[in-house]
Amino acid sequence: MLRLSILLSALLLAAVPARAIEAFPPGFHSQEIKTNGTSLHVRIGGRGPAVVLLHGFADTGDMWAPVAADLARTHQVVVPDLRGMGLSAHPDTGYTKKNQGVDIAGVMDALKIQKADLVTHDIGNMVGYALAAQYPARIAKWVVIDAPLPGIGNWDEIIKSPLLWHFNFRGPDMERLVAGRERIYLDRFYNELSADPKKIDEATRNHYAALYARPHAMHDAFEQFAAFNQDAIDNKAMRAKTGKLTMPVLALGADKSFGNQEAAVLRVVATNVTMGIVPNSGHWIMEETPAATRTFIRDFLAK
Repeated sequence: MLRLSILLSALLLAAVPARAIEAFPPGFHSQEIKTNGTSLHVRIGGRGPAVVLLHGFADTGDMWAPVAADLARTHQVVVPDLRGMGLSAHPDTGYTKKNQGVDIAGVMDALKIQKADLVTHDIGNMVGYALAAQYPARIAKWVVIDAPLPGIGNWDEIIKSPLLWHFNFRGPDMERLVAGRERIYLDRFYNELSADPKKIDEATRNHYAALYARPHAMHDAFEQFAAFNQDAIDNKAMRAKTGKLTMPVLALGADKSFGNQEAAVLRVVATNVTMGIVPNSGHWIMEETPAATRTFIRDFLAK
């Protein structure tokens, strides 16, 4: 009976329409783009120089709707869901960030974008670094927000934090524990990694719980974390091969989360780093402090 209840709960959540909490502006459309052996769900709108926005765990590309509305006035805005997340396909393998960097380069190729600005958050930072390190000539500027890079800087100390126990939470038994309880699991992140949990409202929590309850979604999210050890190896190798990135980088830390650590990490891999601190915010910058975050992004890309 318990198993049946969990299964029914998961099916009900999975059936909830994937509707953005804040809709993308008129003129945006979504398409499925085949790239690097998989297919990514991508939102596209606006005109002008291209900017690619990459999300992280407990979010999808939906998190960027307020920024997309702002940037679409002056940019072509491209917002993928990462491999195995959101409405993108769920391949069995390929979750190293180096490989996902190739995914995003393939999206740019499909849209005939040779060069783009890049805005990333959380696991999106890790994919963003892999993209920029493998294709440095294709990234004009990079805004990197509130998360470390595996193997870079003080990574070995960062991962000792008790708040990051989820890096090693995966496997069949863990998936059974979470099945049908996706909302409970995601609440832990919204509550503990925010400055004010009330700013992540019920609609937002239910929206992402429904997306992460879709078939294979939580398994593939766990695969993102499972790849961190290989990501650390890959990042060190890419840095040794490519050297430091030279494009302008805004390292944006939330004052109640990574703060000035973000800039310290990015200065290990980039030469032209500006530090920014989002005030009165925990990790969930778009949910907690969207206006301030939009201003940081817009002003930096406009320089």
